[in-house]
Amino acid sequence: MEQWLADRLCASGHLTSDWRPSLLAVPRHQFIPETIWRPDTRRRGPVLVPLHRAEHSNQWMKLAAGDDFVITQVDDGHPVGPDGAGEIVTSSASMPRVVTLMLKHLDVHGGEQVLEIGTGTGWNAALLAHRLGTERVTSIEVDPQIAAHARTALSNAGFGEVTVITGDGARGYPPRAPYDRVIATVACTQMPYAWVEQTLPGGRIVAPSWALEYHGLLLALTVAEDGTATGHAVDHLSFMRLRDQRAEPRFAAFRSTDEEERCASVTETSVHPAEVASGDYALSAIIAIGTRVADCQMDYFPSRAPDSRNGTLRLVDHHSRSWARLYYDRDDGPPYQVHQYGPRKLWDEVEASHRWWVAQGRPGADRWRFTVTPTEQQITLISADQ
Repeated sequence: MEQWLADRLCASGHLTSDWRPSLLAVPRHQFIPETIWRPDTRRRGPVLVPLHRAEHSNQWMKLAAGDDFVITQVDDGHPVGPDGAGEIVTSSASMPRVVTLMLKHLDVHGGEQVLEIGTGTGWNAALLAHRLGTERVTSIEVDPQIAAHARTALSNAGFGEVTVITGDGARGYPPRAPYDRVIATVACTQMPYAWVEQTLPGGRIVAPSWALEYHGLLLALTVAEDGTATGHAVDHLSFMRLRDQRAEPRFAAFRSTDEEERCASVTETSVHPAEVASGDYALSAIIAIGTRVADCQMDYFPSRAPDSRNGTLRLVDHHSRSWARLYYDRDDGPPYQVHQYGPRKLWDEVEASHRWWVAQGRPGADRWRFTVTPTEQQITLISADQ
C-alpha cells in the first residue's frame, strides 16, 4: 500500500525522490491510534463518532493507510458525547500529500538539526528521523496524552531515540537549539519569534498560516543574520492552530437558522468561486483577500466526483454572524447565485478585494513577501523587479 501511495504522491509532485525511501520505510498506519473519529452528519449533537480498530479493523486500516487526514483526537481528549462522540477536531494525522509537501519545502540535504512543532501521531518525526537520524530530530507536543502515544509509536517503529518534549510549542525548545530547520504542523496567526530566534542564520522555517482568517497558508521562510525571517507562501492549506491562538471553530460549529435563510439577500456574480478559493493560480488572490477582508473564514467544496455537479463556497464572520454562500453548477457558466446575511456583505467584500488584485495585474504568490522580526510581522506586495 505504501508503494501505491508513493507512486501517487510522486506523480502529483508532492513527494520528491529523496523522500521516497522514507515514505516506503515508515508506514503511516503504524502511528495511528487504535481509536479514531469520523464525521457522521446524520446524527444530532456531536457528529464525530469513534471508530475502534478492535471492532472495525478493515475500516480502520482503510483510513489509517489511506491518503486522507485522520481524526485522532476530539474535544482535547474529552469527548463531549456520552458514546465517545466529539464536537471539535483537536488533533489529526495530516494528509500524506500535505506531510510530504512540507518536507519537500523544508529542503533538507542531510546533517540538519530539526525542531518540529506539534508531534501529533509521531509519523512526521519518524520520517525526519529515517532521513536524518534520530539524534537530529526534536519534537514538541502540548498535549501529554498525544505526546505519550507518539513516544510509544516512535519506539515501536525503531525511532525511540527521537526527542519528544511535552510542552508549549510556541516557545520552541531552547535546550537543543540552535536548529537548521523548524517545521510546524500547527498553524499560527502570529508566528512565535522563538522559532526564528532558535534557527541558525540561513536556516529555514516551514509553517502553516499567518494572521489571515480567510484561509490558511503554508509559508517557507529563511532566517537572516540580523534575526529577520523572510519568505513566501508556497501553498494554501488549513491546520489546527496553536492552542493559545485558537479562534472560533470553523464551519462545523456554524449553522444558519431558517429565519436567516428567509432574510438572506440574493444577488449574482460573474466570479467563479475557484478564483477566490482554490487552485495554484488562486494562491495570490487568497493572500490579497485575506489581507483586506478581516474576520472572514472561507470554505470551498468544489464538485470533484464524476456524479457531482454542484459546488459551494461558504464565508462566515462569527463575530457579527454574517455569512455568504455561493452555489454553482460545473456545467453552467456565470452568473452564479449568491446568498448573503448579516451586517456585513461578505461576498461583496471578497469580490471587491479580488477586483483589486486583478487591477494590480494579478501578481503571483512570489510577489507577496512575509517578514518576521522581533517586533512585528508584515505581509508586503513587492514590485515585480524585486
